[in-house]
Amino acid sequence: MANFIGEYELTIDAKGRFLLPASFRKQLPEGADVQFVVSRGFDNCLNLYPMEAWQALTEKITKLNEFNSKVRDFTRVFLNGSNIVESDAAGRLLLTKSLLEHAGISKDIIFTAQGNKMEIWDRATHKAYIQSKMADFSDLANEVLGGGFMSPFENLG
Repeated sequence: MANFIGEYELTIDAKGRFLLPASFRKQLPEGADVQFVVSRGFDNCLNLYPMEAWQALTEKITKLNEFNSKVRDFTRVFLNGSNIVESDAAGRLLLTKSLLEHAGISKDIIFTAQGNKMEIWDRATHKAYIQSKMADFSDLANEVLGGGFMSPFENLG
């Protein structure tokens, strides 16, 4: 499974399409089927999953207890509106109007790597989100990765 890196400033055309950056396409596995799933993300963005990553995620979701109302709520919100997308001959992906509205995207976007997926943000929303998190970034890193004296990366392997 791919581990993407990079952040790209892109533009959505009037039909809701954007061009996949060449440096992102180079990170896709050679000969891989270029199918993705776009879904609603957290914090007013969209998620773009390569099909392999999407399938692994939905396998976990289908094992959740559907008798739990929180599971049903999560599943409905997360899966509702998800679409399979493929790049066209020009290397563009088409986003649906409902997904664009969910993320507040009209024209300028940030396409940013998040490990095995990409996030698609309205540019202004992304900038405001990142700026709001930067003041506490050191504390956040300490809380997420551990605050001891040993390197937090020793136990990640």
